[in-house]
Amino acid sequence: MAPLCLTSASSQPKWSMPSYPLVHIFLLLILISTACKAQLNYNFYGSSCPNLAGLVRATITANLVRDPTVPAALLRLFFHDCQVQGCDGSILLDSQGGIDSERAAAANLGIRRLEFIDAIKASVERMCPNTVSCADLVVLAAREAVRITGGPFIEVPLGRRDGVTASSARAEAELPSAETGFAGFLQVFQSKGMTLEESVAILGAHTLGVGHCASVVNRLYPQRDRSIGPLFYSVLRLRCPARGAVQAGGGAVLPNDITALAFDTQYFSNAVAGRGLFRVDAEVARNPLTAPIVRFFNNNPAAFFQAFSSAFVKLSLSNVLTASQGEIRRNCRLVN
Repeated sequence: MAPLCLTSASSQPKWSMPSYPLVHIFLLLILISTACKAQLNYNFYGSSCPNLAGLVRATITANLVRDPTVPAALLRLFFHDCQVQGCDGSILLDSQGGIDSERAAAANLGIRRLEFIDAIKASVERMCPNTVSCADLVVLAAREAVRITGGPFIEVPLGRRDGVTASSARAEAELPSAETGFAGFLQVFQSKGMTLEESVAILGAHTLGVGHCASVVNRLYPQRDRSIGPLFYSVLRLRCPARGAVQAGGGAVLPNDITALAFDTQYFSNAVAGRGLFRVDAEVARNPLTAPIVRFFNNNPAAFFQAFSSAFVKLSLSNVLTASQGEIRRNCRLVN
């Protein structure tokens, strides 16, 4: 019998109570209670930090005016954390002792606005000291980033604990590069339990934020990637005039789409029209298996939001630490 707590995206766990003697039922309930402490659930902080969601929302909202691109940064932070070691907050760790920060990896170019997580952590610590993990805060901040930019509100199970290791080499090896096509991304997403539709939907996160010339120059030089429309190719060439001119910081900033501050279906419109910024964006619209899904999401925002929410939750469950694993960091940048 499954324990009466959540270990997946399901909000209604299915179980039934067989006929046992009362003493067996009593022992079983003790076991269920113990198991639940080691699992994620949707009300994990219901009594220990009941205002958690409000604290996260208030901190992000209060600081959004000075940088409206913050939601995109927080959503990317979530993706890059969960794809390396699982959702354990390891991307937040600075290099120290035996820790080599994941942010030193070239694949983490552009990871920024960690000070927002610091601010959220400080606010939460004042109200609920030594209670909420940085790993959960990364997930909640990303969830809020989607909601505040017009996307769906996603219910996420909580109870993650923080990792105590980090490796830039591991981040370099495990994060997909800008050259990765849809087949490579599909392998990553399916390893998280996502369906084909969810794998396409999660790519829709590219509707927020920007890219850099360093991520697209190989599609421009020495010749045009034929999946790029001629007009879009000319625009990109103007912004990124030569492959050798790309600076260490990644070069010029390129909006993912014309509504880069809004969580909407413009990403799919761009992909259909040959204006996908990254290789995967172009391939997902041309692959015969996924092209119909791209067109469907482009015309059905509600279906996209539903599939994205499901995919988001599945990614957030990746290799999480629970119970006595890891720790609850006092400072998200440092192990205790």
